[in-house]
Amino acid sequence: MAEIVAYFEQYKELGIFALSALPITELRAAVPAGIAIGIHPLLVFLLCVAGNMLPVPFVLLLARPIFSALKKTKLFGFAKRIEDRAMDKSTKVQEKSMMGLFLLVAIPLPGTGAWTGALVASLINMRYKNAIPAIFLGVVASGIIVMAASLMLKYGLFSSGLAGKILEFLK
Repeated sequence: MAEIVAYFEQYKELGIFALSALPITELRAAVPAGIAIGIHPLLVFLLCVAGNMLPVPFVLLLARPIFSALKKTKLFGFAKRIEDRAMDKSTKVQEKSMMGLFLLVAIPLPGTGAWTGALVASLINMRYKNAIPAIFLGVVASGIIVMAASLMLKYGLFSSGLAGKILEFLK
């Protein structure tokens, strides 16, 4: 374990890139982590967008065949649960097409993001040429939102002025 920590201390950028490529954490965790360890914000943003987009083409191409195969195994319940969660989010995407997919990816909340967006797009058979730009723009928008919040937290912009008064009121 110490070797892994030492490796990522030496290669911080690689660690942030990898963290942003993982499901669940995506760039919502990688951007604040990159800011916290002192990587330049522009580099953090670029690494996180690139890392978050890395798995998208694979998820788009492989989700349906993988889920079909898993449904024929003992992992049927697991696959069905993930597919059902993704399909719950697909209603808005189907209604609004690319804009719905963009919004699903852009809002940096749990259960949203590039992985979920790619999975939903795959399961509803959205065309690749429509899904990739919508997901990319959603990742960029999410990255901007998370970056802004991370920088405000780092530089204490929440503790002064109107934001400070709001936080004080909420205490």
